Amino acid sequence: MRRFLLRQALLPDGWHDNVLVSVDAAGLIAKATPQSANTGRSDDAATLLNGPVLPGMPNLHSHAFQRAMAGLAERSGPGSDSFWTWRETMYRFAAKLTPEDVEAIAGQLYAEMLEAGFTAVAEFHYLHHQPGGASYADPAELSWRILAAADAAGIGLTHLPVLYRYGGFGGKEPQERQRRFLHDADAYVRLLQALAPQLQNRSDRRLGIAPHSLRAVTPELLRDGIAALDAIDNAAPIHIHIAEQTAEVDDCLGWSGKRPVQWLLDQGIVNKRWCLVHATHLDADETRRLAESKAVAGLCPTTEANLGDGIFPAVDYMAAGGRIGMGSDSHISVSVAEDLRLLEYGQRLLHRNRTVLAGGADRSTGRRLYESALKGGAQALGQPMGAIAPGHRADFILLDRDAPCMSSRSGDMALDAWIFSNQTRSAIRDVYVAGTRVVENGLHIRSEALAARHARTLRRLLEE
Repeated sequence: MRRFLLRQALLPDGWHDNVLVSVDAAGLIAKATPQSANTGRSDDAATLLNGPVLPGMPNLHSHAFQRAMAGLAERSGPGSDSFWTWRETMYRFAAKLTPEDVEAIAGQLYAEMLEAGFTAVAEFHYLHHQPGGASYADPAELSWRILAAADAAGIGLTHLPVLYRYGGFGGKEPQERQRRFLHDADAYVRLLQALAPQLQNRSDRRLGIAPHSLRAVTPELLRDGIAALDAIDNAAPIHIHIAEQTAEVDDCLGWSGKRPVQWLLDQGIVNKRWCLVHATHLDADETRRLAESKAVAGLCPTTEANLGDGIFPAVDYMAAGGRIGMGSDSHISVSVAEDLRLLEYGQRLLHRNRTVLAGGADRSTGRRLYESALKGGAQALGQPMGAIAPGHRADFILLDRDAPCMSSRSGDMALDAWIFSNQTRSAIRDVYVAGTRVVENGLHIRSEALAARHARTLRRLLEE
């Protein structure tokens, strides 16, 4: 049993000083006990974390390969630019990638996530096949590359193979450039069955599914995908892109007479297993019903801002008891603090007010955002994380007491400073996953090797 002494830690009931944490061989917390002032001292048996300690944050939405194209779609085209023009750039980039490229890009990304405070990620994985659409000799080849990258970085992983068959509502045939993404029902079932043994019985791994969107699956295929997952794990996560763009809402109305979230909720299948990614464009009834469903809204503020998607109705949704989590999605930015900050700032601009997501009088905005994203993210990943408490994984973020924004701050004041101050250096000192240190003094322990491999990959991709 390993022991840690946390000088100040955010526990489920608030901040406590001198918390003694015992961690078992599986990396799960066995005990987390605040000590009295006169016993809260370091000794040879406990690793001292000397500063504010937070639970590690789940990242509930990732397309790892897109990190390598960050910044490549910022040049204006001949007409109006939108999500749809960005998607064309993404298709061209994805067509170049080899399995080795995918692993190198994901390994570097996951190291950056850990440095930013994300200790587990839900990988919404839709790059499955060779260019042109033929399967690899092992149809799970690119999924194995994602798992290898997560192991190399030491990050928790919920792997979500994407079910993608069609190119638009009503079973429209896909484009040629989408061929690397596509599965029929039988091939998808075989993929899940191949992956399941490697993603079970570990506290830092989980298998789920990701029907890409209502555009990419028919109602029948959606049901088939869920049935395939239920045969393996009937409590596993289900994630879906939905209502990210107004064009999607219009197309769904044309196909079904209903808005996307309205249609999905009307199927009677949405519950706490589900994560509705983006859900940007909701009417008042959808907002209320989604909150009541206990599903998680997967928000990706920096990507949504980069793509010009719109602003999620967070004030009304959270007031109705809605659950949220944070994702870095296309990875135009990889930062817990920036995504939480932008979520709040978007609502301030929308409502022309301040501290709009604090949730009441005399409350820390950063604390409410952080705790909400912890709880919703852990639910969306289906992993035992998001709290420094027995039964949860020992994922810790040690904030750097010596960072300028941390000077003379502790507790909620330190948390607010980290999220809302625009510091020029990282305020994260060390990061632990399952009780093992993976970031030391702000840098991932394998940063040099992972960065060198990534650099070689990018040189080849960008010079072609």
